[in-house]
Amino acid sequence: MITIDHSVNRVNVTVFGEFTLADYKEFEEIVNYKVRFEGPVDLFFDLSQMAGLTLDVAWEELKFSRAHANDFKRIAVVTDSQWVTWSAWLSQTFVNADLTVFDDAVEAKGWLDT
Repeated sequence: MITIDHSVNRVNVTVFGEFTLADYKEFEEIVNYKVRFEGPVDLFFDLSQMAGLTLDVAWEELKFSRAHANDFKRIAVVTDSQWVTWSAWLSQTFVNADLTVFDDAVEAKGWLDT
């Protein structure tokens, strides 16, 4: 399950439990809308409560990253998982954004607010 909210030039996503393809499609829809009408956006992705993700989400993330290489300015990922951290750094090879991994959501939001 995910929660998504957005403001001008930012999309905030928090994942709870398993991250499913339906969740990811919801995220994609919001990002596509924001980018179309606002241009590149910042992304706050809180994965600290994520229990896991399905293989189809991993594949969709790879395709989405390649298709949206220039649609993000800064990406803040919140996690304490080494696997998610590694995955985030791998995704950075496909996007032209400043991506930073945090273990604290307040710190991550502060970085995006600067």
